[in-house]
Amino acid sequence: MKSLRTVLFALSTLLFSLPPAAAQQFINVLTGGTAGIYYPLGVALSQIYTKAIPEAKSTVQSTKASVENLNLLQAGRGEIAFTLGDALSDAWKGNEEAGFKTPLKKLRGVAAIYNNYVQIVASADSGIQTLADLKGKRVSVGAPKSGTELNARAIFKAAGLSYKDLGKVEYLPFGESVELIKNRQLDATLQSAGLGVASIRDLATAVKIVVVPIAAEVVAKVGDPAYQAAVIPAGTYEGQTQDVPTAAISNYLVTHEGVPADLVYKMTKAMFENLDQMVAAHAAAKGIKLENALKGMPVPLHPGAERFYKEKGLIK
Repeated sequence: MKSLRTVLFALSTLLFSLPPAAAQQFINVLTGGTAGIYYPLGVALSQIYTKAIPEAKSTVQSTKASVENLNLLQAGRGEIAFTLGDALSDAWKGNEEAGFKTPLKKLRGVAAIYNNYVQIVASADSGIQTLADLKGKRVSVGAPKSGTELNARAIFKAAGLSYKDLGKVEYLPFGESVELIKNRQLDATLQSAGLGVASIRDLATAVKIVVVPIAAEVVAKVGDPAYQAAVIPAGTYEGQTQDVPTAAISNYLVTHEGVPADLVYKMTKAMFENLDQMVAAHAAAKGIKLENALKGMPVPLHPGAERFYKEKGLIK
């Protein structure tokens, strides 16, 4: 009996002396709709993390994109998210009209990535050639309170239009918008995404399309530095034979203050060391460049990301 007690005591002593197991780390990547660009890039990012940070379990979540992503981050329900720059700025300020009831002060920046292009695409049969032609037409402006929908409000306002001027407004994600145009239930869709987004490529192969120009003077009237005049190059989509002027807005990767600095450092480093995998997932990732990573960041940088940029000489 005594020897059994001795063995049990020895075992308990050994167990208490063992170092505690490292807590499992989780990286939930918040993206957007599956027909957009955030989602395939998020999948690629998650795969990069799985290999580069084996101690962390990485998952991908499809969402309504920017606004939902930022609110989820603030609530601690994700570790990294894709967002448009204007939505990020609105979140930091607490713009209720944009979908942020209070300022989201837990947000922290990771990197500026590629530009989104506001792409207004109509079926050729609709007769739409200009922004003014959208009056009385059936138009999808993106999921409610998404970054795309915020872009739609800003561009239409700058062009002297409102949703009331449209014949019908649909708040739909990219894929659903395209299906309705194919079925002649919708005339046009506004999609804020990287060039060559799958949804518009799909539409252009099914019906003849018109990419509606957004003139530089309209972009200037938005009055937000996040919006810059840009061009959708000829040949981006089937049947698009000319360059089309539009607006571009920077995308960002964002985290929150509760994510450990060491983990954010590894996440930032892993992405920039594996950009080829991001480009393989979608050509829009060609726009991700280390030298532009801090460009126009509207929120404070996360200390983990800051450490990486100091190592690279971007921060002195």
